[in-house]
Amino acid sequence: MEASGTRILLDSSPDLRQQALRENITDLDAVLYTHAHVDHIGGFDDLRAFCWRRTGGLPMYASPETMKTLRTMYGWAFESGKARTGYVRPEPHEATEPFRVGSVLATPLPVDHAAVDTCAYMLESGGRRLVYMPDVKSIPEASLERMKGADLLIIDGLRYDLHSTHMCLDESLAAIRAIEPGQAFLTHLSHNMDYRILSGRLPENVGAAYDGLRLSLP
Repeated sequence: MEASGTRILLDSSPDLRQQALRENITDLDAVLYTHAHVDHIGGFDDLRAFCWRRTGGLPMYASPETMKTLRTMYGWAFESGKARTGYVRPEPHEATEPFRVGSVLATPLPVDHAAVDTCAYMLESGGRRLVYMPDVKSIPEASLERMKGADLLIIDGLRYDLHSTHMCLDESLAAIRAIEPGQAFLTHLSHNMDYRILSGRLPENVGAAYDGLRLSLP
């Protein structure tokens, strides 16, 4: 997401390189991690391209449990003396309280994604609020209250049928009704979620996300 010159990446997926080239993303101010599943951290090594022109490390924010996994999987980047020129140079921060990245105030909000420690992020800038929640099965009441009335909600909508760790469509729509965002988009859609068919079943303020989608808040 980009706001007033601040650029934040939410998770580093395995196809990060292709995404960054497609969208012409050349600079980042920080990376925010929701959880440590491979489809959300597998592109970590491709973050090296965003470190080459930096004098310091690239700020990375994650829950203590997620940061522990990152340090375990990519120890060569975190351990003092092991990082070489051209490597990813992380500046790690444990996201347990609201924090600021440039013009953006970021608040980690715990959510339930089964056994793995997971958070959503509420991002605020210029009086607008975005909630990013790509992997979730249920939302604790305290987190739900903080999300209510967001201008834009990005939420898990894996498939039509029930799933043990992700919201199905009916659960996603129920969460959207509870949060009452200005606009919502379903993400993390499986191959069974045909865009045309799904779009025809959604309420007016809810859309289906797709690769390359760009959203703006006035």
